[in-house]
Amino acid sequence: MVTGGEPVRGKQTRLVGMPEITTEQVAHLAELSRIALQPDELEHLTTELQQIVSAVEAVNKVATPDVPATSHPIPLTNVFRPDVVQPSLTPEQALSDAPDAQDNMFKVPTILGGE
Repeated sequence: MVTGGEPVRGKQTRLVGMPEITTEQVAHLAELSRIALQPDELEHLTTELQQIVSAVEAVNKVATPDVPATSHPIPLTNVFRPDVVQPSLTPEQALSDAPDAQDNMFKVPTILGGE
């Protein structure tokens, strides 16, 4: 449930009084996702999802507009390796075990309709 009416640009919406996640809700989500879950898995995921919701609520209680958003508690920097050309497979080698190929590419069956 979102409080404060419509979200305002630049303002964070907050979850307040989020109802407890039920096993039935998790089972419904699993069904929509076409994921078969056993009863013990449903119980475990229900507990985990409730803990996640509780953690989000706790963060929302202390987050204020003057606290900048962070994605990680410690600063991180990317470590890149040099982009160096190295020997690799030829197209013929890469496609040698492919069931079907066309124009130096893997040919796969259409699964989402003709494009």
